[in-house]
Amino acid sequence: MRPLEGVRVADLSRVLAGPLCTMVLADLGADVVKVERPGVGDETRSWGPPFVGEDAAYFLSVNRGKRSVELDLKAEEGSRAARELILRSDVLVENFRPGTMERLGLDPESLRAEHPGLVVCSITAMGERADPRAAGYDLVMQAMTGLMSVTGPAGGEPTKVGVALLDVIAGLYAATGIAAALRERERTGRGRHVSVSLFDAGVAALVNQAANHLLGQEVPGPMGNAHPNIAPYESLRARGGPLVLAAANDGLFARACEVLGRPALPADPRFARNADRVRNRTALRAVLEEALATRTPDEWVRRLIEVGVPAAPVRDLAAVFGSEEGRAAIQDIEDPVRGLLRLVRSPILIDGADPTATRPPPLLGEHTHELEEGS
Repeated sequence: MRPLEGVRVADLSRVLAGPLCTMVLADLGADVVKVERPGVGDETRSWGPPFVGEDAAYFLSVNRGKRSVELDLKAEEGSRAARELILRSDVLVENFRPGTMERLGLDPESLRAEHPGLVVCSITAMGERADPRAAGYDLVMQAMTGLMSVTGPAGGEPTKVGVALLDVIAGLYAATGIAAALRERERTGRGRHVSVSLFDAGVAALVNQAANHLLGQEVPGPMGNAHPNIAPYESLRARGGPLVLAAANDGLFARACEVLGRPALPADPRFARNADRVRNRTALRAVLEEALATRTPDEWVRRLIEVGVPAAPVRDLAAVFGSEEGRAAIQDIEDPVRGLLRLVRSPILIDGADPTATRPPPLLGEHTHELEEGS
């Protein structure tokens, strides 16, 4: 049995943060029933190319292991069916704008009045106190939270991260909150209302950058691939291309200098301690890249790893999934309609095993008849 076997989740969410949250729950054994708009479904079904069959790869990436039912929540019949599903479930996940659930007759308070054990999770843009018109799009939140202000080349324009990272982080926070509420329900018999906003999750994700400002009164800006608090901890140019060097303490820095043929650098007062290296990072980078220019990135990475210094080549996704560890991160799921689907497996291993469900991402409305039959 998987950890959440026997838990049913009514999933009224769409796009990314909510669906990623419910996919994590499905991976861990929950029966997730995804409620979608008739004839349209989750909008990410159309967010392509690429497509596999009628569905975009985007949709397929975060909806494995679920069932799909089509319900028009704005119609009385659809709203009633959704309510029945929710009242037979352990968890409700929704990411509508504040006030929408009330207008649909599915407000969490009345649901929990009928079903005290129901765990409700609401994922919003800015929280319940925000303007209800606020749209929870990751790009908007990357701008609003300041993440874009610390991303991109030094002196360049603010830049978004290359994936919808704040949606992912919010989804993981939501799954954590749901798991905690289910654990508490075992003791009390009562559910909780878990709320996660993309804004709050995004600000929390700033971690050391936020602390640098709140405690150090700094206003950090973009630094390319450099780290605001550690040096050298960045990408550096070798012969023919870049590599990443993460000499995050004095010992690792000394070992890296030995490998690079610059054993005297740790004795240089400019570079003796991490704080010195951070203050003199421009000079340090010049010295390191002069040494690195004599060999290729792969040669240096191999030598650095041999002495325990964290280093890596800068890969594209073809190289990632062509590697041994990248191939191990792929899960092959047989889909009777779409054929073999190669997706990224759950990163959660339990007793060394991957608990991921083998049910493929659902076709739109594929399981509506099961809901009508009460299953």
